[in-house]
Parts: sequence; structure tokens; C-alpha cells
Amino acid sequence: MSIDKYKALNRKRAIQHTKKRVAAYCRVSTEREDQANSFESQCLFFKQYIEHNPDWELYEIFADSGISGTNTKKRKEFNRMIACAKSGQLDLILTKEISRFARNTLDSIYYTRDLKKYGVGVIFMNDNINTLDGDAELRLSIMASIAQEESRRTSERVKWGQKRQMEQGVVFGRSMLGYDIKGGKMYINEEGAAIVRLIFYKFVHERKGAYVIARELREAGIAPMRANEWNNTVILRIIRNEKYCGDLVQKKTYTPDFLSHEKKMNHGEEEFVIIKDHHMPIIPRDLFDKANEILNEKSHCQKGKAKYSNRYLFSGKIKCGICGASYAARYKNRKDGSKYKAWSCLTRVQNGSPHIDRAGNQTGCSGIRIRNEEALYIMYLTCKRLDIEREKISQHLIKIIDKVFLMDTGNYSNIWAEQMEMAEKKYRNLIELYTNGDIDQKEFIVFREKYYAQIEDLKAKIEYGKQQFVVIENQKKLIEHIKNVIDELMDGVLYEDEFYAHLLDKMVVSEQNSIAVYLKGLSFEWRYIMKRK
Repeated sequence: MSIDKYKALNRKRAIQHTKKRVAAYCRVSTEREDQANSFESQCLFFKQYIEHNPDWELYEIFADSGISGTNTKKRKEFNRMIACAKSGQLDLILTKEISRFARNTLDSIYYTRDLKKYGVGVIFMNDNINTLDGDAELRLSIMASIAQEESRRTSERVKWGQKRQMEQGVVFGRSMLGYDIKGGKMYINEEGAAIVRLIFYKFVHERKGAYVIARELREAGIAPMRANEWNNTVILRIIRNEKYCGDLVQKKTYTPDFLSHEKKMNHGEEEFVIIKDHHMPIIPRDLFDKANEILNEKSHCQKGKAKYSNRYLFSGKIKCGICGASYAARYKNRKDGSKYKAWSCLTRVQNGSPHIDRAGNQTGCSGIRIRNEEALYIMYLTCKRLDIEREKISQHLIKIIDKVFLMDTGNYSNIWAEQMEMAEKKYRNLIELYTNGDIDQKEFIVFREKYYAQIEDLKAKIEYGKQQFVVIENQKKLIEHIKNVIDELMDGVLYEDEFYAHLLDKMVVSEQNSIAVYLKGLSFEWRYIMKRK
């Protein structure tokens, strides 16, 4: 379409569309019945108000219900209205007052200022502000600040009221495993309470850890209340929850910013509301205290230590070939009083040797214990045995290294040099043609720019080729060094925990003292038989 036709079409549209397209925005903060009626009343009012103005036509009424006005992130209709305004679909927005539009001063100014860029004004009817007026932003800032302060005071009043109710024993929150919360009171749910008692019994009397308890609940087909599945975190939360012994602690979270409504864990920033013996307990207090005493002892043992996987370099790599559990490291005492580190099957540590439990189920494991020095010696023997497959393994590793380090850039340097020579020759011929009058100035300029661009591009490629040559030479030296290191590995020269931990994929301990070793990136398997005196 030509520019003249485009202008003519715009003039035609302007003549046809003399009325302002006006939208209205309304919002109620809650979904109570009285507020719902107010919501309907607002929509009706705006519709009639716009229809009575001969220069206006109703575009659409945008409305959010049951949503707070302190921020605009969750107000879908509000955000849709802003998008329509920016796309040129409307000219003016009506709203009852600033507190209906936004109770956040920054939001009010940001959106009205942004809309003004697109020629869209906002009229706050009760506040008598039209953002297209000269002094509108000053008046808007003052009124929006008042609305924000009102919101802050409302938030403080609500928080104060909630705290008074908490002090009177009213429970805030949702139902949980073992308890139904109705009307601010807690009622025992026997189905869930039985699961809670089972968890405490397993933890205290059977001395099972959170991981084991979670697994047994999954295997028993017991469904958790809200979590996707039972895990150690869910178990630990239950054991730590004081509600199960009849106490109530509230205000564990707080809202530092009334504008964002984001909750944070209360680490003493606000006073807790604590009521002892508030409701009927599911767990006797002495059992609850014993369970938490065990947890505290475990936490104290781990305090100040490095992560488990860093402290024990074979952690997670030694597996039981009988039950599939991981091996855990423990320190044992020798007869002379010295200590040594040994690896044991977790199932055997937690449940003992194979036996039938009280429920008639087979439990325990017969997985053998191995000493840390034995695991290291097996890794040493494995590296020595690599010599048997030296050529095959060496080629495999070098192939991987070559693939990672060497870049297949090709030998383009000579090609680029030849192209450079041809481009320069064409440029010289061009000057000669222009000098002889065979081409005019316009043609000369076009071809000159073309050849000049080609020459500059080829210069850059040739320089890149020189740099790549240096890089490849350095890579070749690095590969040669790595090949020498591989030869040392084949001979089992290195003998350190950390080295073996990085080399080992897994070590599987099976019956008859048989141990299988798998290394990272290799499909080989070696088996060893442990012989003990």
C-alpha cells in the first residue's frame, strides 16, 4: 500500500471514528455475597455512565473479583486491559477511585504514566483526577500514597486481630495428617493418627531412620496426605511437629511486606504464639520428647562436619549386591584401641541379619562388611589389571579426548589466501577499468564496495586461521601429556582416595565375598574374592 493510500485510509477511519473508545475497570477485594453484589453494581454503573456521554462509546468493562489490589501480578483482567490500551484498541479508562485501580503508589504512577505514552488517559471518578491533565501526576501521587497507607493500616489491623485470636487458641491453617481443622479447632482423625503413631513407634522403638520409614510406608501402600510420596523430609516434619503431643505453636511464618504478601519463615523476627496442652494429643509427650532427643543427637553429631559425600569419598559408590542398598562408612575399634574405617550395608546396619520381624515379614540383609583399605587395594588391583586391556582402553580414552579437544577446522588457510589474491586482482582491474573510462563512477563505487568487503572478510578468516593453528598445536601437546598420564594409570601408579573415587563408577559387594568393580566410561567388569584369615 502506498503512503498516500495509507494516509487516506487513516483520514477515513478518523472521520468514521470520532467517538472515544472508553473502557472501565472495577474490582472487589473479596468474594463475599455483599461484595459480589457491589461488583455487579459497579459494572452496571459504568455501562450506564459511558452510554450517557454522546462522545464516548463502550469498549469493554474489565473486572477482577476476589483479588487483592496491593499488587497487579495476579489481576488478569487488569493486565489484559493494559495490553488492549497499548495496542491502540481503546482511548480512555474509567475507574471508581485509586484504591480500586491500585493500592500501590508505584504501580499507580507506573501504569498511568505508561498509558499516557500511548495517548490513553485514566479517569479516577471519585478522586476527580484525569491523568491527561497537567497536574494529574502530582495529585495522583498524593492520593495513591494515601490509598497505600490505608492498605498498610488494614494489614496491621488484620494481623493484630489474628494474633489476638491465636492467643485465645483459635487455629489458623489447614488440616494435616492425624488432625482435621474445623472452625479454628483441631479434631483427631483416627485414620491419619494411626499412621502418625506408627511413624513414631518405628523411629523410637525400632530405631529406624526417616529414609527406611518412608520406604516401608510406600511399600505398605499407605498414601500420604498431601505430598507426592513418602520421603525422609515428610517423616522428619512429622516427628518435629509439636501438634502431635498436644501443643500449638503459631506464627511460624510472617509477612514482612504487605504489598507483596510473600511469606517468610519466622526466625525470631516476630513473637511466636505458644499454647501448651492446647488439644488432644496423638503421641504421648514422653514419646515425642524421646523422638526429638534422638533427632537432636544426630544433628549434633553432624554439626560442623563436611558433607557426607565429601568426607567419605566412596559414598554412594559401594552397593550391596544382595538387597541393592548403598554401603555407609563407620569407624570401628581394633583390639589395640586404634580405629579403622569400614563400609557396611545400610539395610544390615538398620535391620540386622536376615530374620522374620514381628509382622511376619522377611527383613535384614547378609551383606558383608569391607574395610576402607580393602576397597582401596581392590581399586589398585583394578588399575593394575587395566594393563591387560591397555591398548583397547587407551584407544577408547584417546578417542574421547580427541573428540573433545581437536576441532575439525580443515585446512582452509591456503584456500583463503588464494581467494584473497583473486579479490585483490579484481580490485586492481576495477581501478584500471574506471581510469580508462570503461565504467562510470556509479558502477565503480558499487563494485569497489563489494570487493573491499570480500577482502576484509578474507583478512579476518586468514587471521582466524593463524590463531587456530596455534590453538591446535597447544592441544596436540596437551593430548600428548594426557596420553602419558593414561599410561601411568594403566600401571596403577596413583594410589589416593580421591583419584579412585573419581575413577570408580560403582563397586558391588555380593555373596561369597565376591566384589564386582565398574569404572566410569568403560564397559569392563572385574570380580574379586575377598579372603580373610
